[in-house]
Amino acid sequence: MRKLLNILICFSCLTTCAMALDKEKGQDKEITKEAERLQKAAAVVNEVMGTPDKAIPQDLVDKAVCVGVIPSELKFALGVGGSFGRGALVCRRGGNGRWGAPSMFTVGGGSFGLQLGGQATDVVFIVMNAKGAQKLVQSSVKLGADASVAAGPVGRKAQGATDLQLRAEILSYSRSRGLFAGVSLEGAVLKQDDDANQRLYGRTVVPREILFTGTVTVPRAARPLNAALAKYSPRGGASFTKTS
Repeated sequence: MRKLLNILICFSCLTTCAMALDKEKGQDKEITKEAERLQKAAAVVNEVMGTPDKAIPQDLVDKAVCVGVIPSELKFALGVGGSFGRGALVCRRGGNGRWGAPSMFTVGGGSFGLQLGGQATDVVFIVMNAKGAQKLVQSSVKLGADASVAAGPVGRKAQGATDLQLRAEILSYSRSRGLFAGVSLEGAVLKQDDDANQRLYGRTVVPREILFTGTVTVPRAARPLNAALAKYSPRGGASFTKTS
């Protein structure tokens, strides 16, 4: 009887361990999704900013308090039929410090200003002031209605920027088939990806805490993205407290 009991106990322990390992593998797989998104975002920043004549003007990047990147996905549907993508938003600590921890988000709806069908398209946007950043941490924000957005100028400097571009809280761009250009995100709806943030940080954490408090540690998976941003704009922005 004792022998049978020991066998049952061993079997129960093995089953529990196996279930724990399966759960851990599932969590690792989910974390990998977030890490892959951040890795792709870093690649987009390096590729976009690596050609200054066809990049976001340096003076605008240096004024930006936050940068959002939506790496391309297969069947990333842009156009009248709607759109959907997953991205990461990174802000300078305090608005004018070092680049901080990323907050994950999704974006959908809107034509994005271009009829690109299902082509693989990267989207980058820069947030020009604290008010724009504060609006992006709402649970859901419609660009063009809740926050002003405009297609950004391209080149080494923003000398040819229009009044609309200079007044916008957000300037946006897209890259498809190697072509990088300003693109309107008007009508797009940005929502917080709370599940992705929880997987990335291992706890429940809200975007406002991630982006504004400066207390959230940059995860290892986000270091390449932060390094890319620091490479092209190590300093700049404007203090959140002074402009809020």
